[in-house]
Amino acid sequence: MRDPSEEDAGVHVGGDAYGGVKLAGGRPRKPRRSARARRRNALLAGLLSVGVLIGTGVVWATPRQIGAVDAGVAKTPPRGAENILLVGVDKRDDLTRKKQNELKLGRESGQRTDTMMVIHLSEDHSKVTVVSLPRDSWTTIPGKGDHKINSAYQFGGPKLALQTVRQATGLEIHRYIEVNVLGFVDVVDSLGGVTVCTPVAINDPKTGLNLAAGTHELKGVQALGYARTRATARSDLDRIDRQQQVISALLDRALSAGTLANPAKLASFVNTTLGTVKVDPDDGLLGLAGQLRDVKLDNVQFVDVPLAEVDYKAPTGESAVLWDKAAAREMFRRIKADENLAEPSATPSAKPSAKPAVPPARVSLKVLNGTLVNGLGARTRTALLAYGFQVPDTAGNTPSKDHKKTLVRYGAGQEEAARTVAAAIPGAELRKADIKGIEVITGQDQLKVAKPKATPTPAATPTAETATQTICKK
Repeated sequence: MRDPSEEDAGVHVGGDAYGGVKLAGGRPRKPRRSARARRRNALLAGLLSVGVLIGTGVVWATPRQIGAVDAGVAKTPPRGAENILLVGVDKRDDLTRKKQNELKLGRESGQRTDTMMVIHLSEDHSKVTVVSLPRDSWTTIPGKGDHKINSAYQFGGPKLALQTVRQATGLEIHRYIEVNVLGFVDVVDSLGGVTVCTPVAINDPKTGLNLAAGTHELKGVQALGYARTRATARSDLDRIDRQQQVISALLDRALSAGTLANPAKLASFVNTTLGTVKVDPDDGLLGLAGQLRDVKLDNVQFVDVPLAEVDYKAPTGESAVLWDKAAAREMFRRIKADENLAEPSATPSAKPSAKPAVPPARVSLKVLNGTLVNGLGARTRTALLAYGFQVPDTAGNTPSKDHKKTLVRYGAGQEEAARTVAAAIPGAELRKADIKGIEVITGQDQLKVAKPKATPTPAATPTAETATQTICKK
C-alpha cells in the first residue's frame, strides 16, 4: 500500500536526531552490579532500542537522560497487567543534510509515527505480547475524522496518537514511549550487527537496500534500510514482519554472553538507547525495575492485527488497510483479559484452529498456469499475495495445459511451508518434486484460494510467534 504522494519514512526504532548520548561527566561511578542485574539492564535497553519495552533495572541511566512527554496516559496500576504504547517518530527536521543522505531519509520536514506497537505485560509480568499496528490502518481519529492511524501524531502529537489507539483497540494505555530513528543505527552497531533472512530479493533505491534472497549479516545503516523498506509485495505488512525479525535478533544479541560480559560495551549500549527516549509517566523507566526479571525470548510473542482488506481505497484516494473489526475486537478483548493469544480462547464458543507451522509471510513461491484459462495464473498470484504469501515473480505457464488437479509442488526441506500453501487452496494436492522451493500449478478444478485473513476468525486461535521463532535461522 504505497501512496505515490507519500515518501517512505523510517522505521523509527531508537535514537534522536543528534546521535549518541554520552555519560554525564563528573558523576561518581556507581558500584558494579551483579551479572543478573546486568542481564536485566541489557534486556530493558535491547527492547527499548527496537520498539519493545520489557526490562528490569537501570544502572547507568538516570531520569535526566530520558526525556519527558505529556501523552495523557492512565494511572499505572501498582500491580497487574500493563499496556504500553510505543511510537516511532520520523523527525527529520533536526538531521543534517549529510545524515539524511546517509540514512536515505529524504529531506521532508515534520513528524509522523510510522511504527506503532501496543505492548502488553501480563499480570504476573512473566510474558509480553507485542501487537504491531499497521501505519496504513484506516481509522477514526478523535476530532479529525477518518484518516490513516499514523496521521494522529501529526494532527495532535502524543496525546492524540494515544487517544486514537485507545479508541481503536479499547485498551487503556498505562505508559507511552516515543523513540526516533538515528539511535537505531548506533544500537545495531554497538551489538555488532544483526542476522536477518529474507525469502525474496529486495531492491529499494529509496532506502539504498539491495539484498538477494537468503541470510545476511547487517550493520546499522543496512539494518535500518531492511526494517523500513516497503519494496516487497505486501508493503507495510511485510515491513512489520521484518521489524519483528530485527527486534528478535537484537534481543538475542543484547542477551548474548558477549554483550553481558563486557561492561564498557554494555554501558555504551544502554546509554545510546535510553538517551534517545521520551516517556510518560516521567519516571525514567525506573517504575519497570524488577518487574520482568525472568522474561526470556520464548515469553515475548508477536501478533498482528486481523485485517479484512489489505488494499482499501480510501475516500481520499489513499491506499490503506481495514481491520477485521470483529476479529480485532476479540483479540484486544483477550489481551485486556490477560489471555495468552497462543492458546485457545477461554470463551466457551471458541473453537481452536490449527496454526500453520510456517506463517504465509515466511513462504515464498511461484505460480504456473497449467490450464488454457487465460489469466488464471495471475488471478491466483494476486489471491496468494493478498493471503500473505511472498510471490515475487509474475505467473508463468506450464508446457502442458491439461492439468486437471491443482498441485502444490515442493522441494527438499519445504514440506511444512508447502502445507501452509495447500491449506489456503481448497482441494490442492501436495506433491514432493525435484525442484527448489515451492510452486503452485493451477488445474482445471478451478482454483479457489480461501479469503485472505491476517488471523483466524474471532473464535479461533490467533497466530502468535515468539521472539525465538521470529529470529532468522541460519
